[in-house]
Amino acid sequence: MEKELVERIENNPKYQELVSKRTKLGIKLGAFVLVMFYAFILTIAFNKEALAIKVGEGLTTVAFPIALAILVLSFITTLIYVRRANGEFEDLTNDIKNDVKDLI
Repeated sequence: MEKELVERIENNPKYQELVSKRTKLGIKLGAFVLVMFYAFILTIAFNKEALAIKVGEGLTTVAFPIALAILVLSFITTLIYVRRANGEFEDLTNDIKNDVKDLI
């Protein structure tokens, strides 16, 4: 019976839609965050002077606000994923559960 349940779930178009949407979103958000982090690290490695420019009256450098922006954008990408997971993805999951309820 468990094998039949797995087959029925995997063949459900809503399951395939869920996997596709979740994978696409994860890849897009993951790539965005990785590009941000690696661009910052590569800038540190190859062009330190660009991040050493003083901001204001010598209190801090450009690197600090950029690093802070990276942190905030990473948090925002997490919020985007959680919002989609708790909304659209959760609705699809509940639809799939209802479709296979008779086998559970």
